Amino acid sequence: MRTLTLLIASTLIAAAADVPAEGSKAPDFTLKSQDGTPVSLHDYQGKWVVLYFYPKDQTPGCTIEAHNFQRDLTKYDARGAVILGVSVDTVESHQQWCAKDSLTFKLLADDHKEVVTKYGSLRSYGKMELANRNTFLIDPKGVIRKVYVNVNPEPHSGQVLEALAQLEKSASE
Repeated sequence: MRTLTLLIASTLIAAAADVPAEGSKAPDFTLKSQDGTPVSLHDYQGKWVVLYFYPKDQTPGCTIEAHNFQRDLTKYDARGAVILGVSVDTVESHQQWCAKDSLTFKLLADDHKEVVTKYGSLRSYGKMELANRNTFLIDPKGVIRKVYVNVNPEPHSGQVLEALAQLEKSASE
């Protein structure tokens, strides 16, 4: 059991090493959203972006995380921030989940696993490769200001809002 625990820990550390660092330029990308339209990171120049990766649509932890972002959406809007969720699920899967759970922010389909790889967020879950639960807070100039790895979905939206407030305050001083 100890060997398995060490193996899992070393895998997580190795994956975290591939995650873009705070202070680096956020890798640009274009993916389709739940409505099938292409969304590019560069479309959001001038806004804060909460780019969050999650394993799978309509699963318990992912649903908690998405519902909390949805609950706090007006707080993000008030700060000029957008939320972009990314998983390796399809556009159709995102459509079904958004309809079922009334999610109104963009969910992006990375079914070719290109963006999750660019962001060091691809992880093996048994025989499946899914996105790891990582989040990147990107400033209006496209620079990564905060990185969260292996997120706990319950308190996460509140943590991101708090960091966003602190970063905005620091920028205005």
